[in-house]
Amino acid sequence: MVSTLRLVHGSVVDQRVDAIVNAANHTLLGGGGVDGAIHRAAGPRLLEECRTLGGCATGEAKATGAYDITWARHVIHTVGPVYSASRAGQCRRELESCYRRSGELALGLGDRSIAFPAISCGVYGYPLEEGLEVAIKELASLSPRFDLVVFALFRSNEFELAREVADELYGTYLDGGQVTVRT
Repeated sequence: MVSTLRLVHGSVVDQRVDAIVNAANHTLLGGGGVDGAIHRAAGPRLLEECRTLGGCATGEAKATGAYDITWARHVIHTVGPVYSASRAGQCRRELESCYRRSGELALGLGDRSIAFPAISCGVYGYPLEEGLEVAIKELASLSPRFDLVVFALFRSNEFELAREVADELYGTYLDGGQVTVRT
C-alpha cells in the first residue's frame, strides 16, 4: 500500500477524505472554530446525533455520520486538552491520544483516508510549535495504515510552521504543488 501524509493550507471541512476529524468540546454540541465549521457544513442532523453520544472525555474520540458533508463518510470528534504549563506532560499525552484514537476509530470504521486539524492549538492554548510537532509525529505513525492522511492548517502561519516542523522531523517535498511529508 502506498501511504501519504500531506500538509495543506485550508479547512479540514474541504478535504475529500473518508473521515474528517473535529476538534470538539466536551459536549460535542458545536462551538466555534473547526467545531463550528464542521457543524455548519454537516447540517442539523449532526447535532441530533451528537446529542445521543453523552459527550466525550479529553483525549478520547467518538464517531458520527458526516451528513451534508457528502464526500465524507464520518466525522470523528475528539476533545483536546486545554493547555496548562503546570500539566504540560499530561497535556502532551492527551493530545497524542486525540490523534491516535481518532485514527484508530476511523480505521475501525473502514475509513482509508482522514483529515485532521491542529487540535488544541487555537483557543485551547496549546503552544503552536509543540502542538504541531505532536500532531506530525502522531500522523506520521498513523499514515502507513491509511491511503491518505491530511493535516489541514487553516491559518498561513500554522501551515508554514507545520511545514518547517515536518521538514525538520522527516523532510518534505512538493508533489503536484502539494506538500508531502517523507514518512
